[in-house]
Amino acid sequence: MSRSLRLLALAAAAALLAGCASTPPAPAASADAPSGTVEVYAAASLQRSFDEIARAFEAQNPGTTVSAVYDGSSTLATQIAEGAPADVFASADEKNMAKVAAQAPDPQLFAGNTLVIAAPKDNPANVRGLDDLTRVTTVLCASEVPCGAASQTLLSNAGVAVTPASAEQNVTAVLTKVAAGEADAGLVYATDVVGRDDVEAIVPAGADAVVNRYPIATLSEAPNPDAAAAFVAFVLSDAGQQILADQGFRAP
Repeated sequence: MSRSLRLLALAAAAALLAGCASTPPAPAASADAPSGTVEVYAAASLQRSFDEIARAFEAQNPGTTVSAVYDGSSTLATQIAEGAPADVFASADEKNMAKVAAQAPDPQLFAGNTLVIAAPKDNPANVRGLDDLTRVTTVLCASEVPCGAASQTLLSNAGVAVTPASAEQNVTAVLTKVAAGEADAGLVYATDVVGRDDVEAIVPAGADAVVNRYPIATLSEAPNPDAAAAFVAFVLSDAGQQILADQGFRAP
């Protein structure tokens, strides 16, 4: 190799080494950053909101995955008490959270909800208030689940006695029957009818006096406690609260 070629080769190598030396190392992931799967057990009425919250949380925390189980709060509380491997529990009332106080020692309130009467599109039975529920086919939540307990309080306050055609284990089942025309009316949460065009919502008298307050907690035996705590913090954050408000939830 000629002297000039050797000099060019040495210069190129030096430039390459200099370039490598000047390239900053990739930032290391924070040891405190949440990762892995967080298993969230949440009331059925939270499904749309929590699906959106999960997407936002995952985007903010790369490497995390939210796996959500939605059902009636009483069903979820029973599963948690029996050892279900949940990281987070979000209940539609404080009563069912209290059932798992040993597993959820530090619940925090994050949302509130009220009831409406749901009727099929165009309201063929002309339901206008709670009194009408006594003359039409009505479905309610079972009394042991939060929407059922709230329904009984609302009806009792109004002095109305309703014998439901069925008592469902979660509010989603009530709304499904109403939307399908299998019932003339049902009591559901106000948030359940937001954005739907297959049902009509009637706000009954006294609804504002019956407010379900929703608590959330990281469970003491959470398989992924760091991600669980981060998810709860996100729900309580301004971003999480805005998503809930957009879906019709009120402050607790």
